[in-house]
Amino acid sequence: MNAHTMMKRQIVLRNDITPDSADYDVVRRVIEKISLDYRDQPSLEALAEAVGETPTGLQKLFTRWAGLSPKGFLQAVTLDHARRLLNAGMPLLEASLEVGMSGPGRLHDLFVTHEAMSPGDYKSRGAGLTIRYGWHISPFGLALVMATDRGLAGIAFCDPGEERAAFDDMSSRWPNADYAEDLATTAPLASRVFDPSKWRSEQPLRVILIGTDFQVRVWEALLRIPMGRACTYSAIASDIGSPAASRAVGAAVGANPLSFVVPCHRALGKSGALTGYHWGLTRKRAILGWEAGQTGG
Repeated sequence: MNAHTMMKRQIVLRNDITPDSADYDVVRRVIEKISLDYRDQPSLEALAEAVGETPTGLQKLFTRWAGLSPKGFLQAVTLDHARRLLNAGMPLLEASLEVGMSGPGRLHDLFVTHEAMSPGDYKSRGAGLTIRYGWHISPFGLALVMATDRGLAGIAFCDPGEERAAFDDMSSRWPNADYAEDLATTAPLASRVFDPSKWRSEQPLRVILIGTDFQVRVWEALLRIPMGRACTYSAIASDIGSPAASRAVGAAVGANPLSFVVPCHRALGKSGALTGYHWGLTRKRAILGWEAGQTGG
């Protein structure tokens, strides 16, 4: 198959869902409860009980209306309050504790071991490199998974119908590489990445970082941000010893080729705001909400 040939998919559009005023009232009450009780980090079950819905029913209804899950909305509200505390000068750890983001100890995180491609290899723009790829279903939409013989090299996200654009985006980073569709190689990697039960510190996921020296330093700093926490660009800049390079850090975060695995979604803007994400801000909120569920927050 040609490297730029994307598999065709049939998309079934739902046009039989007509939200009514009762649905809106449920969503309104959930948003109100989240806004008032965010410090308690209410669970989906608690939210559902408060509005007289089942957890499954509320999840579907709220996601249809808001474009993200109740957990995702809760995380967005929490980070908005954290931003205000950070703006007031409160240290990040104290701000996290203040808004209820400490997590009760049921913490999971994606264990990885990484190596960086040499500057010479990077400058060759992938010449002599074979990158195998495959499309897989993930909790955050379609995922394009890319790998070399040295480890996982890329993860991108898109919605159905956007596969070609996502592939072109990723392959343009290494235009001289050879690309081969190889689901047998990428399927086990996708399974390990998106299934927390397969995250093992004794069996870390091997990844290869393909970027400039500065980008790799930023991506390594992102790997140090724990799940359920967030960090500003300026804090990352200080962490890598370049405190005046916040803008360059932001650019490196945006260029991260290993979305989710290298958690660029945990990086916040200058004011601590929940800023843009290369694969869409809604997806960023969804990932943060999913992670909040994994940490029990």
